[in-house]
Amino acid sequence: MATATAPTFDKGLANTVAAETQMSFIDGGKGVLEYVGIDIDSLARNSTFEETVYLLWNLKLPTRAELDAFCTELRAEYMLPAEMDALIRQFPRSTPPMHALRTMISALSMFDREADVNTPEANRRKALRIVAKTPALIARFDRHRKGKPFVDPQPDLTIAQNFLLMLNGELPTDAMAKALDVCLILHADHGLNASTFAARVTIATLSDMYSAITTAVGTLKGPLHGGANEEVMHMLNEIGTIDKVDAYMAGKLERKELIMGFGHRVYKAYDPRATYLKTFAKQVAADTGNLNLYEMSRRIEEIMDKAVAAKGIFPNVDFYSATTYYSLGLDLDLFTCMFALSRNSGWCGHCIEQLKGNRLIRPMADYIGPHGVPYVPMAERR
Repeated sequence: MATATAPTFDKGLANTVAAETQMSFIDGGKGVLEYVGIDIDSLARNSTFEETVYLLWNLKLPTRAELDAFCTELRAEYMLPAEMDALIRQFPRSTPPMHALRTMISALSMFDREADVNTPEANRRKALRIVAKTPALIARFDRHRKGKPFVDPQPDLTIAQNFLLMLNGELPTDAMAKALDVCLILHADHGLNASTFAARVTIATLSDMYSAITTAVGTLKGPLHGGANEEVMHMLNEIGTIDKVDAYMAGKLERKELIMGFGHRVYKAYDPRATYLKTFAKQVAADTGNLNLYEMSRRIEEIMDKAVAAKGIFPNVDFYSATTYYSLGLDLDLFTCMFALSRNSGWCGHCIEQLKGNRLIRPMADYIGPHGVPYVPMAERR
């Protein structure tokens, strides 16, 4: 007869395994990230976001015919319902983008007849719709708040190409589209991070896919999770020019202040997502007249390498994605939305995975309050 395991307290669940997954593997000590066994650097250099989503959801690379069919399915879902366009136009233009995105993802469920159909086939179709429509949600909101007309997606373009077209009103260069595509690949999945865990908790109640992704967006909004690349750009803008980097960093280090874009909860080696992105960030910055931002970033990394690399503190993916997003024409407050645009592919995949062998996620809490406290009638309270 099996004996019950005594519960243990693990604050932040840092040492608790709460789910099994075949999607991504992380070895933080060695600086390894794999999607279905394939290292992230190889995917960033050779794959596309669409192929990466297929890989995560199907646990294998597609054949040409399979990838073409998958892209056809995605592209058929690019357009938003007309009612969503009307709803977005009602948003206050001062709405923070992550508030808007959380609301828009939730609102999509009202126009999906399968919103509460919980079969594997229906969940896959809903996942397709969410991934395909999120670029239009973000781009339409940004153009609405700037008083610009909406730009419709084109069915012959990739997700990265379409997003930049819908955002900026013109077709991106190949280099710009490739840079965004690389960023989307790098952010697609990352183990059981806070937002992914939140999505799995929600879907484990047998709620719907839209509720789970809305939960994840709300979790990602927290500055301890999704806002680091925005803070990196604030830092670069505060510094201003490369000749001021050394003095700025010296002051920060002397005061033992946090340097945004460095260190990671998991990685104690160089973030494998930053390796190729660093190279691509330079090219995109040069092509768009923002090479000074890249040079400032490189100088910051050189200073930090001497100061804290021995402690296992290295640049993370946010450090170089910040200059890349900025060079692509994104406002700073859209950076976390871009994280969500990519990560919703991982969130959806984890929801599908959770439901295959589902069990309600219900951890215990360690009660540390009093016991046996008598109820005091109102007239006797002081």
